[in-house]
Amino acid sequence: MKRTFVNGRAEATIDALDRGLQYGDGLFETIAVAGGRPRFLDWHFERLADGARRLGFPALDLDGLRREIQDAIVEPKAVVKLILTRGNGPRGYRPPRDARPTRIVAAFDWPAFSASAASDGVCVGWCHTRLGRNRSLAGLKHLNRLEQVLARAEWEDGAMDEGLMQDDRGRVIAATQANLFVRMAGQWVTPGLDECGVAGVMRRAFRQWAAERGDAIAERPIAAAELEDATCLILTNALIGAWPVRELAGRTLAVDPIAEEFNAWLARA
Repeated sequence: MKRTFVNGRAEATIDALDRGLQYGDGLFETIAVAGGRPRFLDWHFERLADGARRLGFPALDLDGLRREIQDAIVEPKAVVKLILTRGNGPRGYRPPRDARPTRIVAAFDWPAFSASAASDGVCVGWCHTRLGRNRSLAGLKHLNRLEQVLARAEWEDGAMDEGLMQDDRGRVIAATQANLFVRMAGQWVTPGLDECGVAGVMRRAFRQWAAERGDAIAERPIAAAELEDATCLILTNALIGAWPVRELAGRTLAVDPIAEEFNAWLARA
């Protein structure tokens, strides 16, 4: 199943001069659909609107985007990818002053995740590719994903389930497509994302859920070497919810039941 709308038109095409294609000048959101309803859509829109403001895009028509997303959904469980580019423009990096953004809304089948990942945990290793630091883009889900593409190319399917990425100083930031929570010295910690990384919607949900049950989660820089003392790791993203890590670079970790508890709450939310 795949339904694509471009600027509200079904199966429309993208102009070759679109700045999203030419320069990666845009943003995207990956949205889980459960029971025919886009999950945490308002939070996705908050991040999208913040990114649009920081990139200097015109104000968004969120009501129109909401309708287009709903029009794309034909199955009760699906994935919607929303892409927003600056639109067409003349050759060169300078953005047009009268930008007319391009909206792409596409719905896909739900991916075939391992049924045991959430309960038994996943195998994670380290990526050699590093994340560049840039405060102007930190936290945003922008279209420039080449660092993650190169990192994901480092292992073959089946070798491991995910890879952790560091910045140029050796601070762990996230997995290639998931945020990270680390249990150290009896406390949950998540990496700070003020210089790079994506501030995930499920990261926000996990932190809020944990806080409501009295589990405060600290946010601070985490050196990769600190993970040698970690007892548990959790990965989160919009589609997987939360996955515990059973193995990091060959070292066995405890599979914390907090991931299953969070996923059970998520299923009822």
